[in-house]
Amino acid sequence: MNSILLSQYDGAILGPIARVLGWIMNGIFWVLDKIGIPNIGLAIILFTIVIYLLLMPLTIRQQKFSKLSAKMNPELQAIQKRYAGKKDNESMMAMNQETKEVYAKYGVSPTGSCVQLLIQMPILFALYRVFSNVPAYVAQVKEAFFPLVEKLVNTPGATEFLSNSENFTNGAMYARQFANEAFTSGNVEYMQNTFIDVLYKASTAEWNNLAANFPDLASEITSTMERMDRYNNFLGLNMGNPPAFMVSEAISTGAWLMVIAALAIPVLSAVTQWLNVKLMPQADTGSDNDKANSMMASMKMMNNIMPIMSAVFCYTLPAGMGLYWIAGSVVRSVQQVAINKHIDKMDIDAEIKKNVEKHKEKLRKKGIDPEKLNSYATMSTRNVKPQSPAPAASSKTKASAMTQEEKDEAVRKATEYYNKNAAKPGSLAAKANMVKDYNERNNRK
Repeated sequence: MNSILLSQYDGAILGPIARVLGWIMNGIFWVLDKIGIPNIGLAIILFTIVIYLLLMPLTIRQQKFSKLSAKMNPELQAIQKRYAGKKDNESMMAMNQETKEVYAKYGVSPTGSCVQLLIQMPILFALYRVFSNVPAYVAQVKEAFFPLVEKLVNTPGATEFLSNSENFTNGAMYARQFANEAFTSGNVEYMQNTFIDVLYKASTAEWNNLAANFPDLASEITSTMERMDRYNNFLGLNMGNPPAFMVSEAISTGAWLMVIAALAIPVLSAVTQWLNVKLMPQADTGSDNDKANSMMASMKMMNNIMPIMSAVFCYTLPAGMGLYWIAGSVVRSVQQVAINKHIDKMDIDAEIKKNVEKHKEKLRKKGIDPEKLNSYATMSTRNVKPQSPAPAASSKTKASAMTQEEKDEAVRKATEYYNKNAAKPGSLAAKANMVKDYNERNNRK
């Protein structure tokens, strides 16, 4: 059967992601087909479980970050207070460095709470491409359209009928493929793919219209419809159609039970999303820091809006996307309950102690003494003053203190020395080392 899938999305970023996700979907569907239950809805649920199991390490990190935030926040707020009102470059660098030290101490990343979201967003967009055109990614679904498309390609009038947007409204977006050079030149494989793209979007009424216009192909059309119904139908819903389309079609035919079933997708999406938000660890809002409280309020508002947004999206996107969203929320909720129980049993103080030792070891490998770093780090190089010279018998000896030029030269040499070694240029550690070198040089004089 055909191997080239011309209808796959070929975007530079989402294209490769869609192909990987399509490969996973194809594998799951192949297994379901082998055991006699080939169903796209069931494949989506299993696919969701696989994806979230792969994301489990990130989920644990996110939960861990939320738990440790309660202990981190007082230290972070103390740093913010210490540098409140200081806008000079040196103070800002020092504040950023001290903040990094706190995160390193607790073994979490400042981006730990959003990495999972950043990873999931391209997956969601790529999944839209996969679920919108499953035959392009799942071989068995594509093969379900044969031998119908093979006969349609050679049937007079079939091309004109399928390229008419009035006959196939949902597949109208693929009509441009009929004018493609590969199609007009008679590339059979491309022509078959184009027919499949349009037919996969066909409604029941459009399939019946096709059978009425091509009675000689009635048996192939009926056979293909039945096979696609078996694949796409999950609890009475076509996974390739948006709930909005199903509601509109059901109202026009008076099928009110179908209206309720179609609306169940966005409603369940909102409910499961709300449950998921409620199970998430909530950040401490008892801070006296206005900026922190403002951020927490914004996060709370976003958590309240998310269920509504998910309902809107799932109403307009293919039902397969809604099913993925619902299954994802359920899986995340189960994960959160299990992970929260695991983290609650952890000795957070012991975890912090382990992270502190790990951080100190990293500093030692860089040639930095962690015990002296903090004391040196709080000193500003521009406020360095020469050490008092050793007691002398006359005022002439006191007058021999270093000149400003000599002090500048000493600072320059200290900076060069420590920049060549472990400390990163411009970092707090480099400044601390510079101050340390300056003091030691003056003590030796």
